[in-house]
Amino acid sequence: MTRRPRLRPTLRLRLTLLNGILLIGAGAILVLLAWLLVRDALRPTDELLPGTTVVLADGRTLDAGQWQRQLVDAASRELLAKGLVALLAISAVAVVGAYAVAGRALRPLHQVTSTARRLGEATLDQRIGYSGADDEVAELAKTFDAMLDRIAEAFEAQKRFVANASHELRTPLAVMRTEIDVTLSDDEADVAEFRRMATVVRDASERANGLVDALLVLARSEAQAGRRLGRKTECDLADGTAAALSAVRREVERIKLRVETDLEPAPVVGDPGLLGRLAGNLVENAVRYNHLHGRLSVRTGSDGRESWLVVGNTGFEVDQADVPGLFEPFRRGGRERTGARGSGLGLSIVRAVCDAHGGSVRVVAQPGGGLEVTVTLPAAAATPVVTASAAVTTTPLPPGGTEQPAG
Repeated sequence: MTRRPRLRPTLRLRLTLLNGILLIGAGAILVLLAWLLVRDALRPTDELLPGTTVVLADGRTLDAGQWQRQLVDAASRELLAKGLVALLAISAVAVVGAYAVAGRALRPLHQVTSTARRLGEATLDQRIGYSGADDEVAELAKTFDAMLDRIAEAFEAQKRFVANASHELRTPLAVMRTEIDVTLSDDEADVAEFRRMATVVRDASERANGLVDALLVLARSEAQAGRRLGRKTECDLADGTAAALSAVRREVERIKLRVETDLEPAPVVGDPGLLGRLAGNLVENAVRYNHLHGRLSVRTGSDGRESWLVVGNTGFEVDQADVPGLFEPFRRGGRERTGARGSGLGLSIVRAVCDAHGGSVRVVAQPGGGLEVTVTLPAAAATPVVTASAAVTTTPLPPGGTEQPAG
């Protein structure tokens, strides 16, 4: 047995019924008022003397009061009959017209629905392109198109991220497999050759493991962006920065960097692990992309409302216009950043951690080469901002100024 389709209470049907009910109610009120006015107005005998008679056209003689009652009743019946017929006709026309007008007004909504049904990974370039009146429906269509633009950008960014992550992981895996295959195919390989192969495989595995760890930290940070942190304790940016400097001490000594530090207390509230990675990534990048006999400056501080960490370094020149791109995953700027060192996730993690803690990031390319990165977070004494966006600012601050957290 075929099940009959159920009548859906669509918006068009509800608008039509609402308009019909309003028109029928207004018409009924008008008919009732006309009926009451007619009954009150048709009283010509009220000014005559009692007992007055009226001679009709057919020769009948009636009491004036009786004639008035018949006249009022006849007029009332005729008014009600014709009024109801007119009300039904107007109501029918009004319902049909309201149904047509509602359908025309809701046509862009049907376009939104059909576009949404057609959307897929291969059809994200489709848009509504509404060109009607500049009303609420047009605003909805434009908002939907803007949302599709953001979704398409997110899909493209996700594709690039997956492709870059696959490429970055494939490189160390290919190195390991090549070394193993070459060594095993060599019948004359001795212990020294196997030790060399093991060293190469170990280095490649460490690189792959570091990349996976960085991806996990990035995913963890982005998952908490704009939400309440899963772990919130009071900690000091100066402590994490000191630990990061200690971890790169050997590399600093190897390339003979001049280190300038001013680690004032910078209390914040947040996830100590993520904040430690933030400081570590900034310091590691400042050392990794520096040059021989270069300079590394690290400062922390707080004014009671904000706490900050400033890391500056010398190095290869970076165009200020290329600075925002450094925060994209797997993006590296400058000659050295296109090399094999690093995963290209350092600044992406910094931005994600900063975003999760309600802070902001400011980056300025130094005239002689290198960068100065300033991270500003709400101080522990202030109310932490948990729904901020870590905006990347590319313009330098005036001397003595502080960066405002993104709200």
